[in-house]
Amino acid sequence: GFSRIVHCNNSILHRRKPLKYPTNYISTTKYNVLTFLPKAIFEQFRRVANLYFLLTAILSLTPVCPFSPVSMIAPLAFVVGLSMIKEALEDWRRFMQDMKVNNRKVSVHKGDGEFEFRHWEDLCVGDVVKVEKDQFFPADLLLLSSSYEDGICYVETMNLDGETNLKLKRSLEVTLPLEEDETFKDFRGVIRCEDPNASLYTFIGNLDYERQVYALDPSQILLRDSKLRNTAFIYGVVIFTGHDSKVMQNSTESPSKRSRIEKKMDLIIYILFTVLVLISLISSIGFAVRIKLDLPRWWYLQPQNSNKLDDPTRPALSGIFHLITALILYGYLIPISLYVSIEVVKVAQAHFINQDIHMFDEETGNTAQARTSNLNEELGQVHTILSDKTGTLTCNQMDFLKCSIAGVSYGVRASEVERAAAKQMASGAADQDIPVQDVWESNEDEIQLVEGVTFSVGKTQKSSIKGFSFEDDRLMQGHWTNEPNSNMLLMFFRILAICHTAIPEVNEATGALTYEAESPDEGAFLVAAREFGFEFFKRTQASVFIKEKYTSSNGTTEREFKILNLLEFNSKRKRMTVIMRDEDNRIVLLCKGADTIIFDRLAKNGRLYEPDTTKHLNEYGEAGLRTLALSYRMLEESEYESWNAEFLKAKTSIGPDRELQLERVADLIEKELILVGATAVEDKLQTGVPQCIDRLAQAGLKIWVLTGDKMETAINIGYACSLLRQGMKQISLSTTAGDQVAQDAQKAAKESLMLQIANASQMVKLEKDPDAAFALVIDGKALTFALEDDMKNMFLNLAVECASVICCRVSPRQKALVTRLVKEGLGKTTLAVGDGANDVGMIQEADIGVGISGVEGMQ
Repeated sequence: GFSRIVHCNNSILHRRKPLKYPTNYISTTKYNVLTFLPKAIFEQFRRVANLYFLLTAILSLTPVCPFSPVSMIAPLAFVVGLSMIKEALEDWRRFMQDMKVNNRKVSVHKGDGEFEFRHWEDLCVGDVVKVEKDQFFPADLLLLSSSYEDGICYVETMNLDGETNLKLKRSLEVTLPLEEDETFKDFRGVIRCEDPNASLYTFIGNLDYERQVYALDPSQILLRDSKLRNTAFIYGVVIFTGHDSKVMQNSTESPSKRSRIEKKMDLIIYILFTVLVLISLISSIGFAVRIKLDLPRWWYLQPQNSNKLDDPTRPALSGIFHLITALILYGYLIPISLYVSIEVVKVAQAHFINQDIHMFDEETGNTAQARTSNLNEELGQVHTILSDKTGTLTCNQMDFLKCSIAGVSYGVRASEVERAAAKQMASGAADQDIPVQDVWESNEDEIQLVEGVTFSVGKTQKSSIKGFSFEDDRLMQGHWTNEPNSNMLLMFFRILAICHTAIPEVNEATGALTYEAESPDEGAFLVAAREFGFEFFKRTQASVFIKEKYTSSNGTTEREFKILNLLEFNSKRKRMTVIMRDEDNRIVLLCKGADTIIFDRLAKNGRLYEPDTTKHLNEYGEAGLRTLALSYRMLEESEYESWNAEFLKAKTSIGPDRELQLERVADLIEKELILVGATAVEDKLQTGVPQCIDRLAQAGLKIWVLTGDKMETAINIGYACSLLRQGMKQISLSTTAGDQVAQDAQKAAKESLMLQIANASQMVKLEKDPDAAFALVIDGKALTFALEDDMKNMFLNLAVECASVICCRVSPRQKALVTRLVKEGLGKTTLAVGDGANDVGMIQEADIGVGISGVEGMQ
């Protein structure tokens, strides 16, 4: 629905009906003061055994009981009380974490252009807030203006989607003048937008401001829990608060998990209880019969004075009383001690897990923590593992490893994938029957590959520079000036140093430069450019400044390149372009992007190095590296002027087709390119990942990887961590990106996906080769349809047939839904592994959740 109305700077309207929106107070606890006793007691008595012991404790209070009630009530109270205290402590921790968040402070406009600090929980829809650098956004905001003149700001969304790269957000041009506290005195506006929903990457709405209506899109929305970076401050107006905000809509309730043993023990208790009742019944029937027939003859028992427990005139009643006595007397058939001993064993196991030296991390000094001890024994029953990729399988740290310039490949170090392949080849050549373990642990220093290329395997020396593992004397220390194509090399390095959106940050203490880039790849390019002698050290609104070491005879020179236009990278364009004016007053267009996109746009005379570069790109791809192609084009003044006029017109146009206009204009200039070369960076895997996945696959465990990354990247990493192997048959499921609003477009997309799944299932069924393995790759859009009720079983049946499954571009909620589908559809034990806030839903949904304390916080 699109019924939400927000009155900017007028939050009083939202505290009363009809617009009563929730407050910004959040709570993630399982219990509160009122519900704790009933809920926690219910949790305890979900266990059949506890119910049974409660029953016997109640019976033991009756006069029929053969011994004192304390012996029954004490152990029960002890076991239940202990478990409830554990629950209360865990929930108290959650509560304290919530309080910490709710009591963070933020600067809010209180009227007359004055701002004051308020707690997050006191924020209302419509409030204008000012957020400073490195603070989290307190709610979902509409960006009005920032400390930059053009209203941009950089946002880190690590808590939402696990990506460490910075996202660029840009405010509407019309709200740019609101850049001082005073300007908000008379600010009024109305936002009409979509109702609260869980989609992180979409937003539809418009702003009614000064009698004009402006369209809003996701690039103006700042989501709660993301962080402001590289920007001194921003002003924003609150749209969604508290549990309406997108990040809270994505969260799922913390579940209570029970292990299989517990469920099995419940069944055993049922059986034992039935046996107990049977024995007691037989016993009480016998008692009633004896009372009726024999008691009158036993004069020494004085039957005439008997109480009602053994009254020969009413044998049936005596029998019923005896039944209760028998139940309590034979009650030891059901062992309360079994429960206590299992609890003790589990707590001891959890202690051993916490003390395990092999699970200890030297860098951070962290040990493993078994937070829920009642799931320990499940670890041996796992059937499917669902894992996050970024930060779990990989370190999320890019290293510049190789490059191809002017048809020559540079960089002699091998990637991890090549090293693994070399080891396997070496072991295959030496002896077919070496067990896997020896291959990984043997440490040969050099391995001859078929083509006579020698890789040094074994312990590669760590490069001292983070993000740069490149090794090749032909390019380092300025030697590139002696290469035959030195002008192309110069162009290559300049593209690396100029074509990006990063911002240099100087560390005050050391004076060293670090780069805040939109993606880790971009950071790696800048570090590489610096090592090659082109240090990017300053950016202003209009220029980029580079210190160049080897380009002139008199040592290091500082050069200024004026940035005329910047055409941004997005997943649809798959390329990024900067148009700049150099010191000789020439206009140069620099473009970097996916190889397929760049190759389509090359000029006739720009294809000189295409065959060689293509060959190198394929080699890099097989080595599990992420590749980009680099190109340039010289522009004439007149041509640029006429194009720039068009571009400005498109940029200032308002309406739904603005994106299309910009795209069309960009296409006009991004052609006739000249290919310079390509780069290859490696996303380092965590140590031991390929071996681990290999062993798990040999043990017959199914592995699913769910990642927010692009499809190409996910596939490359799939190869790198031996999830995908050469010779596997890949099944890709994706939808054509239609307009999401149109019903028929959705229907068409759904039908095409159904067809794809049906064809793929057919292909798998008809496969003759018994050893053929399939890998399924699906993207987020397609997954939305695949998880709908009428398709999810088809999708699951196909996925189960495949050895590996990779889901890309997945939202946190989809991760949880996929986990639920696998768990409920197969009925087998699932294990989820993740390291960021975006994996919490999946970890909670799986039978067992493992959180990794990685780079991405400890949510």
